[in-house]
Amino acid sequence: MNDTKSQPALPDRLSGNPRSPHHVEAIFENEIGIILNGKERFDVEEYCISESWVKVPSHKALDRRGQPLLMTIKGKVEVFYK
Repeated sequence: MNDTKSQPALPDRLSGNPRSPHHVEAIFENEIGIILNGKERFDVEEYCISESWVKVPSHKALDRRGQPLLMTIKGKVEVFYK
């Protein structure tokens, strides 16, 4: 079982991209889950709870650096440790 006392608090905004200023490496040592509008999402790259949005990569489009373009989806965001 996971020990909730050893896990850091989940931030309001978190990014999976290590180059982002919102990336926190300590959070990714544990597995987290993200629920958007009542459905768990497995493709989320970034989220913000207070602004109620998540960013997911588009299927084929890439930016000029070769990274996938991110689409913003709005709704109720819930984050938890698995």
